[in-house]
Amino acid sequence: MSLPFCRFLHPFDVARHPSLEPEVKRAILASWASDRSAVEDEPAMRKPPGARQAVPVDDVFAAMRALDGRPDDARLQ
Repeated sequence: MSLPFCRFLHPFDVARHPSLEPEVKRAILASWASDRSAVEDEPAMRKPPGARQAVPVDDVFAAMRALDGRPDDARLQ
């Protein structure tokens, strides 16, 4: 991947990015959802390497669902 994780502030930024292929978006979001990105003592939060702040894992999953055409979250619109 040529784009660093730190470029994205939030999973929805990844899901809405106009020039990324869906496979790249899924790879980025999957890495955010990974337990390797979990914040110590806060299992519901994720902070991938280089990210400025942690985000809720639920937001990562919502962004992934949006890629599947299921934007069940108003923040995507």
